[in-house]
Formats: sequence, structure tokens, C-alpha cells
Amino acid sequence: MIYLQLFLSFLKIGLFGFGGGLAIFSLIQHEVEQYGWMTQEEFVDILAISQVTPGPIGINCATYVGYTATGNVWGSLLATIAIVIPSLVIMLSICKVYFVISSRFQHNIYFTRTMHMLRLSVLGMIGAAALLLIKPINQPSVSFIDWSSWAIFTVTCALTILPLFLKTTDSNGYSTTKRAIFSKTALNILSHPIILIVLAGIAGYIIYR
Repeated sequence: MIYLQLFLSFLKIGLFGFGGGLAIFSLIQHEVEQYGWMTQEEFVDILAISQVTPGPIGINCATYVGYTATGNVWGSLLATIAIVIPSLVIMLSICKVYFVISSRFQHNIYFTRTMHMLRLSVLGMIGAAALLLIKPINQPSVSFIDWSSWAIFTVTCALTILPLFLKTTDSNGYSTTKRAIFSKTALNILSHPIILIVLAGIAGYIIYR
């Protein structure tokens, strides 16, 4: 019976858990309290573990709740699959529709402009989130924004954007200088998300320790 409860609960959470991340924890907490799968202290511990382990927070939490509720790996596997199914089905459907539309209207100027606008909107949303993260905290005596944090933010943005504008071929399709090719290769390596995270973490540790 507990396996059916786990499956239906996390299927419902995956279907209605809009916002993901921390927004989904209230839904998970409601199901945990309703069926008494664990204590409040255990759920708080799982919340902390879900945040520090790699992967999406909601899926991590579902895995831990499933294992704690059943005491075996099958419960964790069932809860994880249940929370993933709705988003997987919805995204596959959207992708299918997108590929059909894009193949049919790929030469349509209005469709092309719309996609360009959507890409710029995504960049704006990411930039806004980054700016919100580095705004001063409530205490006026402790401010995160200083020249160091802005320098890290600026360098990260530059390393991300510069490879898009550096060309290694001319208008005729021939390769340009070896220096340009080397520069773009180096920037592509440095702009890799994992490399940027590691470099930013090292810089933050050195500056703010």
C-alpha cells in the first residue's frame, strides 16, 4: 500500500509542482505529514541533504523520502520515477510539437524573429537572477556588492559571451589565423559552466576568506 501511496503522491507533485526547486518542498511536506512517512526533523535533514547533493532538488528529495518511507531502494526508485514522469511526458510532447513547427516554418521570418526574441528573454532572465543574487543583503553594515563581486560577475559574463563573437573563419569559409583559433578554443574551455563554477568558487574563496 505504501508503494502505491508513494507513486500517486509524487506523480501528483511532479504534475502540479510548478516552479521546481524550493517551491516544490511544500507539496512534498504536505504528503509526508499526511501519510506520516517521517518526522519533521527527518524531513528538515532531507531538505538540507537535497540541497547539497548534485542534481535537481525536488528529485533528490523524492529519492530520499522514498527510501526513508520504505526502507529500501525500490521505494526511492519508485518515488523518483513518479516525480519525473509528468515533466518527461510534457517536455517530450512540447519538443515534438516544436520540431514539427520549426521544420515547417524554419524559413518564416516571423517564426525566426520570435525565436530570437525568446532567446534574448532567456538571457535577460538569467542576468536578472544573477543581479538579484549579488544585491546587498538587509544589514547595511554587511554588503555583498563591492568591486570584487562585480569583477567576478563581469569576467564570468565576458567569458560566456566572447566565444560567440570570435570567428575562426572568414566570409569565404576559410580558416583565419592560428591565434584566433587558439583564442576561441581557450575561451570555449574557460566558458564551460563547470570550469566557470570552479574558477568563481576559487576566486570567491581567495577574496572573501
